[in-house]
Amino acid sequence: MTQTDIDPIALPQAWWAAVVRGFTDVHTTAVPLHVLLAILAGATLLSIPRLTWRWFGLYVTFVHELGHAYAALMTGRFVHSLRIGLDHSGRLVSSGRSAFGAAWSGFWGYPAPAVVGLALIAAFSAGRSGAAMSIGALILLISLVFLRNATGILVAVVSAAIAQLLILFATPEIVDYAVLAIGVALSVGAVRDLLKLAGVHTRRRERIQSSDAWILGRSTGVPGFVWMSLFTLVTAGCAATSGWLLWGLLA
Repeated sequence: MTQTDIDPIALPQAWWAAVVRGFTDVHTTAVPLHVLLAILAGATLLSIPRLTWRWFGLYVTFVHELGHAYAALMTGRFVHSLRIGLDHSGRLVSSGRSAFGAAWSGFWGYPAPAVVGLALIAAFSAGRSGAAMSIGALILLISLVFLRNATGILVAVVSAAIAQLLILFATPEIVDYAVLAIGVALSVGAVRDLLKLAGVHTRRRERIQSSDAWILGRSTGVPGFVWMSLFTLVTAGCAATSGWLLWGLLA
């Protein structure tokens, strides 16, 4: 049975086999300069113009909120709900007794897209795009249980569906390029999102109460500018490392 003639009755079994295969296969794909430049241009076009950012920004926000959610789970907190607004707002509700868990969860929102972007680019560089796609497909499916509003569910379903289709039907080369493209797009989107947050703290202070840095400052007593500095440090570090890995692809 090939990837293009899967029996619908055996689809779940074929899907699981494809997921497992992603963890075991190692595959590398050369990236010509013109292809890498096209990927960089595409990522820029998704993140910079307002028209495209309006839609791609929803995906970046989704990854942002998943950063909060999975950071909360790491510390034993219970995730009640996750919501995403069309205005790129997001809200995660979790509960737990640990003050550290609340702060840890609150921090890993803005850095999450940059961390995920770096992880995807690193997976591509190591020939493990299949493993990255398998992990992503599983995480996206699990994340569906957190969503509580139509926009969030739509973004999650579309993201999960694309990942499952790539797992089932795409060739290793297509999976490689998809992982690289998503990684680059998230890296650029993370910087765009952080700059937007900086604008809230400098030019649009009437919206500052929606800032993760402001919320963390109120809940921990550590000033908001410290949290902003930490967001910037992690995001910039991930972006710089991603750039170094991309440069290495051309060597």
